[in-house]
Amino acid sequence: MLKKSILGAALASAAALVTVWAADSPSDLRTVVANSMKAMGTENLKTLVISGEGFDTCVGQEPNVHTGWWRRYSDKQYVRSIDFDAKGWRIQRVRGEGEPNGHGGCGTTNPSPEQNQNQVTNAGPNAPWNTQLEYILLPQGFLKTALEKNASVKSETIKGKKFTVVAFTGDNKAPVTGYINDQGYVEKVETKIDVNPFGDQIYNAIYTGWKDFNGVKFPTHIVEYQGEKMKFFELNVADVKANVPVDLTPPAGRGGAKGGDGKGGGKGGDGKAAAKGAPGGGGRGVAQVVDSEDLGGGFWLVRGGYGSVIADFKNYIVVIEGPSNEMRAELIIAQAKMLVPNKPIKYVINTHSHTDHSGGLRRFVAEGATIITSQVNKGFYESMLKYPHTLVPDKMASMNPQPKIKVEYVGEGKKLTDGEHEIDIYHVDNSMHADDMLMIYLPKQKILIEADEFNVPNQVATQPPATINNYQTNLLANIERLKLDVDRIIPIHLPADNRKVAFSELKMAAGKAN
Repeated sequence: MLKKSILGAALASAAALVTVWAADSPSDLRTVVANSMKAMGTENLKTLVISGEGFDTCVGQEPNVHTGWWRRYSDKQYVRSIDFDAKGWRIQRVRGEGEPNGHGGCGTTNPSPEQNQNQVTNAGPNAPWNTQLEYILLPQGFLKTALEKNASVKSETIKGKKFTVVAFTGDNKAPVTGYINDQGYVEKVETKIDVNPFGDQIYNAIYTGWKDFNGVKFPTHIVEYQGEKMKFFELNVADVKANVPVDLTPPAGRGGAKGGDGKGGGKGGDGKAAAKGAPGGGGRGVAQVVDSEDLGGGFWLVRGGYGSVIADFKNYIVVIEGPSNEMRAELIIAQAKMLVPNKPIKYVINTHSHTDHSGGLRRFVAEGATIITSQVNKGFYESMLKYPHTLVPDKMASMNPQPKIKVEYVGEGKKLTDGEHEIDIYHVDNSMHADDMLMIYLPKQKILIEADEFNVPNQVATQPPATINNYQTNLLANIERLKLDVDRIIPIHLPADNRKVAFSELKMAAGKAN
């Protein structure tokens, strides 16, 4: 009788273990989620604190389009403290220069000094979808959201490995799919997001190297991808603590993170990264008040956002810069047609490929314009502008047949003229911001148009800065090399007061005021 009791207890114990996870027999959603949470030791999880080191990137801020879409930054002393009930988290880290060292966007100086960052983000239902994804792209966050979304469950064998596949539709109408392996661990979560101007892009997180942290099973290696092979975030996890207090009080004077609708991005709409931030998303921007300044001789500066210049040539219009997004491009095109009626936009000149400066190009292609850009970008726009845009359809996506993508390239220089109007385009040699950087000179107006090489301060400086930024010294060197007679500079990132930026401001910033 005793032997039978012992044997019965052993069988019962074994049966209990089996019910924790059975990947080959999907059950109802609640059972799948409960069993996976139990397998990971997180069935009673309220908070989680993850620490380690890795890197993150700025999407669309690469020094060269042929090396990828990002600029990489190191994440040292990285700590992410998540409150699952509040759907919020704090990220603390020391963010420093990564690769390529000293080149690319997302910084006002290069190389970027290490910075202590402390940021709180809320991913509640009113947060942008790309911000919510930062909660969902955690094993436990995915499972909790799957319950809320009444996800579907099925079995699937991938490369001989069995998974329980849990899927639901995200707020952006794209499927969100999680793959639970035969141990009950969420091995991968994948979806798609709109990344302006790249369109529909794969966004996924892969979890490997699972380890027991005092009863909690958690991956020691997390990698997130945007695009099929573009590594966007990586973390080597050193420690995990469950159900410890998490403070979500925003840092004094800074507030919480905005998340995925920020200025392309890196983990914002144009690739400018938040502190881990939200994935780089598209969005269509916020309506802006647009006005124009007459520069004389058939040229106008369009303000109320990123600056663009409209030129009235004899038989057509030239637009200098198609920035930001489709909404901004629409406003610029409307302004061009108002100022110069009954002429087509023949050219749009692109200063460089960073997404906040190329985000409106698809709208200009839809208008029939030819893109003028650096030869560094050869082949890039012809390919990139054809990517699908089904998640956030734009004007170009709606056209049938699709408009022809026309691109002309600039080496060291190119002149546009109709005999009366003239635009001179030059490559900015030795730019640390972008290898493809172009600057535009209007000789009759003595105006230089540039992007990111000289982002002017809010107020006119009365003395050189304590630390001279090599962006400014290099821009000045290019002007002097080409012997350009400049009175005024128009930065695409216009000053907040819309003042006319004198050439003397650049000389002051470069430490050569006299």
